[in-house]
Amino acid sequence: MFASFSGLSARRRGAARVAAATLLSGLVAAGALTGAGPAAADETAQNQGGATATINGLKTFGTAVIHGDTGDQQVSAGLFEMSVEGGGTLQTYCVDIHNPTQKDAKYHETPWSGTSLDANEDAGRIHWILQNSYPQVNDLAALAAKAGVKGGLTEQDAAAGTQVAIWRYSDGAEVDAADPEAEKLADYLHKNARHMPEPQASLTLDPPAVSGRPGERLGPVTVRTDAGGATVTPPADAAVSGVRVVGEDGKEITSAADGSQVFFQVPDDAADGTATLTVQASTTVPVGRAFTSESRSQTQILAGSSESTVSATASATWAGTGAIPALSAAKNCAKGGVDITADNKGDEPFTFELMGIHHTIPAGTSRTVTIPLSEDQAYDFTIQGPGGFEKRFTGVLDCRTRAGEAGDATQTLTEPSPATVGGTAADTNLAETGSSDMTPLIAGLAVALVLLGGTALTITRRGQSGRKG
Repeated sequence: MFASFSGLSARRRGAARVAAATLLSGLVAAGALTGAGPAAADETAQNQGGATATINGLKTFGTAVIHGDTGDQQVSAGLFEMSVEGGGTLQTYCVDIHNPTQKDAKYHETPWSGTSLDANEDAGRIHWILQNSYPQVNDLAALAAKAGVKGGLTEQDAAAGTQVAIWRYSDGAEVDAADPEAEKLADYLHKNARHMPEPQASLTLDPPAVSGRPGERLGPVTVRTDAGGATVTPPADAAVSGVRVVGEDGKEITSAADGSQVFFQVPDDAADGTATLTVQASTTVPVGRAFTSESRSQTQILAGSSESTVSATASATWAGTGAIPALSAAKNCAKGGVDITADNKGDEPFTFELMGIHHTIPAGTSRTVTIPLSEDQAYDFTIQGPGGFEKRFTGVLDCRTRAGEAGDATQTLTEPSPATVGGTAADTNLAETGSSDMTPLIAGLAVALVLLGGTALTITRRGQSGRKG
């Protein structure tokens, strides 16, 4: 499938890599969806809890100039705004200067380990810049004084200077702010930045999946959050299945706090099955948290948050006999793939196959299998188990920035308008949309190949077709 791109010139190779990923995305999704069974609704993108938001575009920005081998590119630089699902607003800067921003892309709060920040030794310096500049420091007169900006700073200057300083560390870009005041701020932030640790997630559940036998309390699932408290919602079919969510004392609970342990209480006579609980809270998301999109829209890093809704889910699987898998997944940029963790609480091995390789999880053990993927590769894995169990994981591996892969066409500053796949390359704002003249071609080829069909990357549970439970 990728051979057709082998003849492209070196300067187009980065765009070809994106095209290949887009084609794979269409083929994998088409195959997996047609083969999905009744339980395929248990679908998990690699969202490990926290805020989910939709990007609205650049809101406060100035001008910057990127210096490259093919000339200078004048771009917009500044603060993006996102609308949080359930309520709230986020302000972010981007950390992937050459990658497109897709219009209305949905973003998930993500650990640095699932982004380009994982391999970036200066990620902690970016966090320092966020904590010590606009909008966290909204006294612009004081910020100007620290930076030695005699003419003062406007909000646009502050946003542009901050973004420029971040790009120097996130992308290694040779970039300057066009406005002298903004450039002085950028130089000050770049020079004085110090390492700070990655901030904790706003809300996670650990582990996100548990398993066991009917009649047992399955868990514990530990709540980790910076919120003062959180609500716990039991499985949607709890009234029918009889599955309850309880605390350490065995009593049913509807709320939790940081460090709380929650369990699934499964009835003795429950048929083999699965259930999911949801924990939700309202809090300000910690500055420095990364946000990634499953549409390969440029990675963002949080600069400010209103009181926002955050949530996380955990699942439970139970069976009377045989293998009883608990499955979760997370992007692992250090290993260049997706970690699938399988915890088998049953009395028989749990075996699945992916890309021609069999993986076996012995009874009573837990293992993590890393599925290697190419950069920008879309994936759609469905793992099947006993009793109609299915777990689906979807996403895109986005572990590197596109520095040096943006092509050699110079973009000019225009009114910001996020690009969509299949949009025109003219009047494109690089800082907001990246640079790619392959977009229409990618979209057209992707549609054509989806119509032709393809083979899904589907993980199948073996040896259980005739097994009861």
